[in-house]
Amino acid sequence: MRDFLTRLPKVELHLHIEGTLEPKLMFALAERNGITLPYASVEEVHAAYDFSDLQSFLDLYYQGMSVLQTARDFHDLAMGYFRRAHAEGVVHVEMHFDPQAHLVRGVGLAVVMEGLSLACREAERELGLSTALIMAFLRDRNAAEAMWVLEQASPYWEMLDAVGLDSAELGNPPEAFSEVFERARRLGIPRVAHAGEEGPPEYIRNALDRLDVCRIDHGVRCLEDPALVARLRDEQVVLTVCPLSNLRLKVVERLEEHPLPRMLAEGLNVTLNSDDPAYFGGGMLANFLACKRAFGWDKETFRRLAGNAIEAAFVGEARRQEWRRRLAEA
Repeated sequence: MRDFLTRLPKVELHLHIEGTLEPKLMFALAERNGITLPYASVEEVHAAYDFSDLQSFLDLYYQGMSVLQTARDFHDLAMGYFRRAHAEGVVHVEMHFDPQAHLVRGVGLAVVMEGLSLACREAERELGLSTALIMAFLRDRNAAEAMWVLEQASPYWEMLDAVGLDSAELGNPPEAFSEVFERARRLGIPRVAHAGEEGPPEYIRNALDRLDVCRIDHGVRCLEDPALVARLRDEQVVLTVCPLSNLRLKVVERLEEHPLPRMLAEGLNVTLNSDDPAYFGGGMLANFLACKRAFGWDKETFRRLAGNAIEAAFVGEARRQEWRRRLAEA
């Protein structure tokens, strides 16, 4: 089954590129940029990855990204993940990035975009790996700042495949960003949003109704609302579920308790993703293998999940057709 899951053409729809920062690279970039980390070794960093909830993870996540200072740093970060993903049979990566988290550190958007866009071109040229960029707004900062960031990104609008909404969910409902997302809609930029990870099902409904998103990142708490489940099924809203992330952030205590099997049984349009693989125990292949161990799914179930992601990707039809062919042959 491992060989099959490696061959399977996997499309990743929910990845935070800053969350791919492996401890070894963190130390290398800290040395390159003259930054002192509060850890003496890679082992100490790994020991800190015992999260109690989303906020405890975010505290370490923002601390770790302090080593990202130059375009070269962002390029090296992205290419490191692209090579690992390619080796695991990933054919396409849609990566969220958080400009506000860098702007507050004095790292400009031009630096981030230069590094990431260079890595995207290199991944296509050297690996045959396609990519998409999702500029995410931090929901625990105010909407006025998010609007300002969107306008500052005007030189890069054509490079953005979507905008998103991430960071600490509890107490930060999506509707606060309705004007920002309406502006993105008028610009012709697709929209996605994190909802229903720790937040209630109402956040999912409001992300759909108030932000007009085309997919929901996470969405696992939808099962608490039967009417919402029926709507998600009827409209086939894409849900980008991240099983190992949910396990490490205590959304579930054991992966065997994860709602994924029930979500599939309800006919929901589910995809598997890694979220922040450096922090949560592995990339796409690790998530697929963990689901095999926890749920005993057969090959057809994994083909269905991979196919859902292929159909939802921000890509042209020719590329999608190629992945469909590879999926059928896997």
